[in-house]
Amino acid sequence: MAIDWYNEFVDPNYKPANDDLVCLFYFEPAAGITDKEAAGRIASESSTGTWTTLATLPPRMKKLEAKAFEFDGHYVKVAYPLALWEEGNAVQLLSGIAGNIFGMKALKNLRLIDATLPSAYTREFKGPHFGMDGIRKMMGIRGRPLTGAVPKPKIGFSAKEHAEIGYETWMGGFDFVKDDENLTSTSFNRFDDRVKYMTKLRDKAEKETGEKKSAFLNISADVETMKKRADLLVEYGWNYAMIDVVVAGTASVMTMRDYCSDLGLAIHAHRAFHSAFDRNKKHGMTMYFLAKLMRLIGVSQIHTGTAVGKLTGTKTESILLADLLRKQKIQEVSHQCLAQDWGTIKTAFPVSSGGLHPGLVPDVLDIYGTDLVLLVSGGIHGHPKGTRAGAKATMQAIEAWQEGITLDEKAKKAKELKEALAKWGYYKPK
Repeated sequence: MAIDWYNEFVDPNYKPANDDLVCLFYFEPAAGITDKEAAGRIASESSTGTWTTLATLPPRMKKLEAKAFEFDGHYVKVAYPLALWEEGNAVQLLSGIAGNIFGMKALKNLRLIDATLPSAYTREFKGPHFGMDGIRKMMGIRGRPLTGAVPKPKIGFSAKEHAEIGYETWMGGFDFVKDDENLTSTSFNRFDDRVKYMTKLRDKAEKETGEKKSAFLNISADVETMKKRADLLVEYGWNYAMIDVVVAGTASVMTMRDYCSDLGLAIHAHRAFHSAFDRNKKHGMTMYFLAKLMRLIGVSQIHTGTAVGKLTGTKTESILLADLLRKQKIQEVSHQCLAQDWGTIKTAFPVSSGGLHPGLVPDVLDIYGTDLVLLVSGGIHGHPKGTRAGAKATMQAIEAWQEGITLDEKAKKAKELKEALAKWGYYKPK
């Protein structure tokens, strides 16, 4: 008598149906486990299987079995019937394809790389409210990246000090001032106070520059508190809210997407905590799939790395992430991503941040082009002449890239850039 039935979930000849959800996994079996056995456990545990054969099982259950069907070394694809997934519930999706399977003893390592989401699944989601074109229209910005900066250090300033640094950032030519991931409403910088101070100086900067100015103010908390903070942002005329989307959780982001959309707020998604599960290249889940999930449930933009700054991530990864967010159709890249047709789901901006300064701006733009949110924080505040000069230097670096000239050539007539290059040159932080 058979004890387990894992092999029933493996079929190398299986051809996925058009509405199957297909996942790409990297896997390493534990000692004494074959590739087939390991793949069978992945497909079984993430669909209709269990550790032993059952006494009774309705015949229709066979149609709900996931199938591990394509092996390529340590990579395997698993197809899931659409009926396994609740309509419009990304939380339940993660519970299946990124749930118990990571803890199975039969697997030494397991990494969810990507999933092709069929149109029958994605059509139940709203995606980003604005899309990149909508954000550009809202801000009145064309032909260049959107720019922003975090007051540095990221936490410690009072609400008034924070706003004053924000004013200097705006006056240097930047579009946004950004809270960082761990600044919400601390005893020395209450959210309500920060909103009020920021509003006063935003209005002043807009009047003096004639440009639209905004901010990514961090509302992250329990959902009811986030709603109250979103309401306050609208009361003071803001058009964005920021959420730490990984630590806040998929369910709360789904709720806040609709709430913010009703208020006319775009969502800036900070990815704090992502590296806890995506940095290990053999286990966990990729940043790529996290970004896909966030576009699906409707953020306006999400951090995707720089490849040249202080955080992990390669140039190839950055380009793939940018394409994932900005394109409507994605082609499969072996071992890195699967094909995806987004249908009517709108685009989202990639956000490049982490250890940037004016000397690295051309490198980032070579990778991303102009459809991105460029965050340069320490790299403006550390400018020898201060924040405003640092922002100006960054804008001059963008101009140099657009003009097709080197930074050194541009610096001959741009003193702020010249001073920035004298301090940092083309240094890449480690």
